[in-house]
Amino acid sequence: MDYYQQILTRYWGFSGFRPLQEEVIFSVMAGNDTLALMPTGGGKSITFQVPALAKEGICVVVTPLISLMKEQVGRLKKMGIKACALYSGMSRSEIMINLDNCLYGDFKFLYVSPERTRTELFRSRFIKMKLSLLAVDEAHCISQWGYDFRPSYLNIAELREIQPDVPVLALTATATLDILDDIQEKLRFREKNVLRSSFERKNIVFRVIESADKLKMLGRIVQGIHGSGIIYVRSRKNARMLAEELERNRISATYYHAGLAHSERDIRQKNWTNGSVRVMIATNAFGMGIDKADVRFVLHYDIPDSVESYFQEAGRAGRDGEEAWALLLYNKNDKSKLERRLKTGFPDIEEVKKVYEALGNYLQIAVGGGKNQVYDFNIASFSSRFKMNMLMAYNSLKTIEREGYIELTEDVKNPSRVHFLARRDDLYRFQVENRSFDGFIKLILRSYTGLFTEYISISESFLARKGNISAEMVKEYLKRLSSMKIISYIPGKRTSFIIYNEERLDRKNLTISYERFVKRKEGFVLRQKKMWDYVETKSICRSLFLLEYFGEKDAVACGKCDICKAGNESGLSDSEFGIIKDEIREKLAERAYSAEDLVHALNHEDDKLLEVIRYLLDNEMIKYAGNNKLSWSGN
Repeated sequence: MDYYQQILTRYWGFSGFRPLQEEVIFSVMAGNDTLALMPTGGGKSITFQVPALAKEGICVVVTPLISLMKEQVGRLKKMGIKACALYSGMSRSEIMINLDNCLYGDFKFLYVSPERTRTELFRSRFIKMKLSLLAVDEAHCISQWGYDFRPSYLNIAELREIQPDVPVLALTATATLDILDDIQEKLRFREKNVLRSSFERKNIVFRVIESADKLKMLGRIVQGIHGSGIIYVRSRKNARMLAEELERNRISATYYHAGLAHSERDIRQKNWTNGSVRVMIATNAFGMGIDKADVRFVLHYDIPDSVESYFQEAGRAGRDGEEAWALLLYNKNDKSKLERRLKTGFPDIEEVKKVYEALGNYLQIAVGGGKNQVYDFNIASFSSRFKMNMLMAYNSLKTIEREGYIELTEDVKNPSRVHFLARRDDLYRFQVENRSFDGFIKLILRSYTGLFTEYISISESFLARKGNISAEMVKEYLKRLSSMKIISYIPGKRTSFIIYNEERLDRKNLTISYERFVKRKEGFVLRQKKMWDYVETKSICRSLFLLEYFGEKDAVACGKCDICKAGNESGLSDSEFGIIKDEIREKLAERAYSAEDLVHALNHEDDKLLEVIRYLLDNEMIKYAGNNKLSWSGN
């Protein structure tokens, strides 16, 4: 067993690596800049966590997903691996303690949000770190023309100037060939180096179903598929409505969206994960941290805006390798809904400036102030105060963010944190001299470890139950000890944050690049069109369509999707029909053939070839182009 295998087995208990993981690890350990393209559920974190444990020093992981970094830090700590995170909403003292621990405390992982990498405090410590690896998760966010561009990602290249000899591992689950090139250029790869695993999921059956009554069709589908599933919707209203409809039909269901209390979301996800609830109806807020391998179907009730987001969400089905279904329901009304989303997704520039001005007023920031400051932000409250459509306000803020003026973080729950400021000897004297606090201090120290070296998340309700006192009394003790400088206590809260990267400008001085605005809009339209092409195609296997979108040109038809199945009225097997159809498509892509020449050019039985040609003609996938010759007319 090699050293990397030993690390994998010791900490994760796996007997072997998944496809591509080991290849990425070897590339990183050889000191190569590496871009790994691995589908959702492919085990991306292993590719930087194993080499980081195999090397001296600390691995810095840049990720925009605060919930994900907190989850991964928690898992690493449970395995006995020292790790910490930096993100917006932490106090300066928390950040300094974590950074000092990374310099002097034998820590192996530092997770950091991209906006924090540009601060002087971070960079002054980063230059002194013994760095083993710089890992960049969700690397597609660095591409200005990608589907999820974040300007703060552009700062990562500057970290390479500070630590030029450290290899970079960039990770993404979905990226086209152009985006892959852009990622490597923006991260200043010394040499191009893309390692990719196939996106093909042979166990997933992709189907698109047209229905005038989607709600009725949904019920039939869920009744017809055994096992747990996810239904993705665009709106919170639909999430609740569909869950109630399924429950009326005696199908165990719940719903999930960002507007629910964090504790309620946790309960619902847990109930679905352990099988107490069969179906989860959710907005795209439901995605990170899904740890359920036996999802038998993922159904999209509404059409996503891009193939990238669709494929990522559909890929949450069948991670156990057993057959699963990726289904999409649509009707002709959905096209007009896509067009309406374009309008709300790209408010005109004057509307964007209006939102920018309202934001400064909402946060009470004077013109010329606010630079590098972090502010609590609630978009529902903001939209309500200024009588704005919440979706329009959100997309205006995202436009301002893409121009680099602000950062808008995800909505996260930060639990209460405690750090002991008093040294142990001083704390002992304090307890002797202040008997009323002695029992409570012992309660904290018996309940949590690490309180003297870093901020530790605590639960006031847990301490109350354990100490047989009220939660209010726990909070009062914590506040008093904090005011006496015995501890530092940061009460928990749930919020998103706005970070001002630049000083607040007067509305007339805010510059929104019209050229970039138009280009992004054009890119959005193209991605929407490609998604609609996937929905409407009648000529190409669903799996092939998706694989070709991501640059895989040599795949074969799945034989199981609705397109492949529709072609099999000829009586041929699914796989045989798909193979013949693909070969015909390849031949006709070269030049036009007569039916007779085509039969002679392909090595199949004549009657089978003619059956497929007849089907393709009947369904207008091929046509006569003149001189009695056939040409391909499908998508």
